[in-house]
Amino acid sequence: MQIVIVGAACAVLFFAYRAYQTYLSIQNEQSLKSSKTCGTVLPGPTPAPIIGNILQIPKTHTWIHFKQWADIYGPIYRFQVGSKNNIVVSTEKIANDLLRGRGNIYSSREFLYFATELLSKNLRPLLLPYNDTWRRGRKLMHTLGMPKVVDTFRPAQSLEAKKLLHDMLEDPESYENHFERYAAGIIFRLVFGKAVETGREPYVREIYNIVHTVERVAAPGAYLCDSIPLLRYIPEFLSPFKREAKWLHNREIKMFRELQNDIRVGIKNGSAPECLTRTFLENEGEFGMTSDESAYVIGTFFEAGSGTTAGAMLTFCLAMCLHPHVQTRGQAEVDAVCGDRMPDFEDLPNLPYARAVMKEILRWRPVLAGGMPHELTKDDEYEGYKFSKGTVVHANLWAIHRNPEQYPDPETFNPDRWVNPAYPTYKEPLSVYPNLQNFSAFGFGRRICPGMNIAERSLYLLTIRLLWGFQMNKKRDASGNEIDIPYYDYDSGLSSRAKPFQFDCVARSPMRASVIRKSWDEAKATDPLRSRN
Repeated sequence: MQIVIVGAACAVLFFAYRAYQTYLSIQNEQSLKSSKTCGTVLPGPTPAPIIGNILQIPKTHTWIHFKQWADIYGPIYRFQVGSKNNIVVSTEKIANDLLRGRGNIYSSREFLYFATELLSKNLRPLLLPYNDTWRRGRKLMHTLGMPKVVDTFRPAQSLEAKKLLHDMLEDPESYENHFERYAAGIIFRLVFGKAVETGREPYVREIYNIVHTVERVAAPGAYLCDSIPLLRYIPEFLSPFKREAKWLHNREIKMFRELQNDIRVGIKNGSAPECLTRTFLENEGEFGMTSDESAYVIGTFFEAGSGTTAGAMLTFCLAMCLHPHVQTRGQAEVDAVCGDRMPDFEDLPNLPYARAVMKEILRWRPVLAGGMPHELTKDDEYEGYKFSKGTVVHANLWAIHRNPEQYPDPETFNPDRWVNPAYPTYKEPLSVYPNLQNFSAFGFGRRICPGMNIAERSLYLLTIRLLWGFQMNKKRDASGNEIDIPYYDYDSGLSSRAKPFQFDCVARSPMRASVIRKSWDEAKATDPLRSRN
């Protein structure tokens, strides 16, 4: 009997799909017409019938392919996935004109059936359309991420940076875990009032698994059900992707609820630590959110902060090994200001080149290289081209950060472009610039990263302390020859980070090694969360 049911279901789906193909053909034709103005068509690769350009888009490192298309078709061009219009923007000016200047209509998200509905149950702010649920969550994120609030996080960020330096000193081979632990340590301390000791704690690994899942399932073309709506009607018992999504959702909501409920219990018995979750729970009536909505919003702080911080610091190590002259200049600047004293936040205004190193890291190897797509909520026109409601807009950071007019010799890693008046990106005063405020690496307009202020301080502090404390070099073989490091060997998905590579990382002097150990011993001895946890 089950075989008969399955056969009948397949027959129905086949005929329905043929009808859907006819529908898509009509939609494709209308979509192309909608991009015409006075006989002009937005340039782009020729779409195939029914499926559009989906077979021309690689599964990995799509941002590189989109940059290659920009070199052919120009700074703004179109492509199609099924009946869905997509445009790719490859200069900061156009991205600002549309995503910032017209943010009221360019701030929604494409509906991804697997990631948005099945996995997140329409609760994850990153994937929500521009609606009231998103606005409520954004209000909370804005409240918790304001500069005045973020300034109070400095002691926590300083403590976690001291621990990272100590960990790098004792076990440099585990650098990838140390950077993940650093990012997790800051976020868990600020958001949930928990100290992260090793980065291998079950709740930390589980949260990272959730982050990596989102990066995987929200990547372009990850699931056919996002492009072929008909697949959404297949019953769950015939649909492996629905069963997968159900399991993944149950896993993440369980973790979010447990973390939040720990603080609820602590508030009731007077043991809750100061943290962002406590701040929300004590004032939740102001935000009009359900418990699960707030759990996802607060969980988003981890998703937003952990990937950017850890990914950027992995690229920092890579860049220091590939460009030792940059490391030498950064070390000289830090030494002139701090000597053998460990740098702190107060030193940042006097370290413009060190800040430029991190800003150049985010330009040269943006963590969200393809950008997070926006969706247009009403018809619009730009420079003679018409865009229909529902068009998906990709601000391709890989291409934006390689615009030679704004970034001369863009493939070269060159922090000097931020501090030398000869470059178009130079700004004064150097006590303020370069900084990461509203930098395109964090997105555009109303969808800019809500944790940008936290990330800026975390990244800058760690940059100056690593330059001060360590020397990073390529490893050498038995004959003394340098072992090459891949120039570009990065993961692919929604975000991108350098794959593991081997390098030497040693303290620059016995004096600084001693300062690192002493600073961490003093910090952990006075850390209230360690005694609590």
